[in-house]
Amino acid sequence: MKRVLPVLVLICATALTATACSDPTVQGDGAGSGAAARTDPTARLDGVKLTMWTAQNTVNAPRQVIDAFEKATGATVDTQAIPDLYEQNVPTKLASGDKPDLMFWQPSLSTLPFLQPRQNLLTLDKEPWVNKLGDTEKSLGVVGGRRYAAIVTSPAMLGVYYNKDVFRKAGITEAQFPKNYEELLKLGHKIKDTTDASAFYEAGGDKWPMQWQMQVQLTDLDKRWWAGLNKNEEKWTDPVVVKAITTYQRKLLDAGLAQKNYRTGTFTGSADALWKGDAGMVLNVTSFQSQVQAKHSTEEIDKKLGWFPISHSDDTGMYSPDQTNGVVAFRTGDEKRQNAARQFLAFWLDTDYADYIKTMKIPSVQPGVPSPDGLPETSLAQIEVLPTANGVFQAKAIVAPDTHLYLADMIYGKKTPKQVAQAIQDQFAQVAKAQGAPGF
Repeated sequence: MKRVLPVLVLICATALTATACSDPTVQGDGAGSGAAARTDPTARLDGVKLTMWTAQNTVNAPRQVIDAFEKATGATVDTQAIPDLYEQNVPTKLASGDKPDLMFWQPSLSTLPFLQPRQNLLTLDKEPWVNKLGDTEKSLGVVGGRRYAAIVTSPAMLGVYYNKDVFRKAGITEAQFPKNYEELLKLGHKIKDTTDASAFYEAGGDKWPMQWQMQVQLTDLDKRWWAGLNKNEEKWTDPVVVKAITTYQRKLLDAGLAQKNYRTGTFTGSADALWKGDAGMVLNVTSFQSQVQAKHSTEEIDKKLGWFPISHSDDTGMYSPDQTNGVVAFRTGDEKRQNAARQFLAFWLDTDYADYIKTMKIPSVQPGVPSPDGLPETSLAQIEVLPTANGVFQAKAIVAPDTHLYLADMIYGKKTPKQVAQAIQDQFAQVAKAQGAPGF
């Protein structure tokens, strides 16, 4: 979710390939990029070497499947960690002509198009694992009706992590969990008034987590509004967006529902504060849980923390794609490597998938493959609501502007809510125009 959109625009300006953005004869359906042959996922690939790019914090994420694939096929898969910020440095390397065989990349409507997939990526529509994906996962990785990303992990779930001890002290039972965002704020006041904990922990120092309070309030916008936004018929300056930003400022921050140092709070600090009971709630995505799981056992987490979904007018969950969810395969011009890349994805999502998610201790993206035993209750709660979850705006808008940067300006008094909305709209329109989106 930490993104630098203006740099991404350079992909089309400098081109991933000589013809990536200008030559209408370049097709994504030619040899090596259309339907795959039904290759045995464990067929021998002795002497074949593939390169896979990852972010620094996900360099070990594919390790189990790579080890198993190399052992089964004789191929070699070399992982290369791209320095942070991943979303900024990947486009720079691609624009210079460097290209991997495989790469982690966010499989969302707002981010996948920056790779110019029709020209540069293998299409994966007819791969045997596609129909094994859950409905929400199946909706990801698709641009213009064609699949360009394999979905290897479930999208992050956005919801409220809470400290059970703080809730008990405040007299909050499960029957009192909020059914909409207004009730969530009321719950915050109850925590503030009856305990020593802050109601929420906000990470203004790291900035990016601040977007979630705004995101939750936009779930009533229907498909027609998002379609209009993507055609430049609707604007981020719409009153409903300004109201969401204003509510965050006045009814949460100014109302004292965040910790005192919310302007300098950090993502890691949010996990520590919630665990200690210094904060009652943290609204964040699954990466928050991953941070907690790295330090504590499932038994400890189940005793200490809980999770519930929330949207603006109800308690429907929200999902948020990130770069760990999708893997893309590039058109390199080397047919042998391209076929090997397809085989690797088939091995990952077929032969090895149950072992992979067991090793990673993560939910399954395939209804036919059960999630591993021993997941925390917080994770199980997220699995339950994923099939009916709303997508965050990264999954709905053709460009996902850096809302957190402008919200950071707001908390330091540099922008009003209206100015935040205008800055979001300006960036959205600028990037959409650079992409050549119709209507901009």
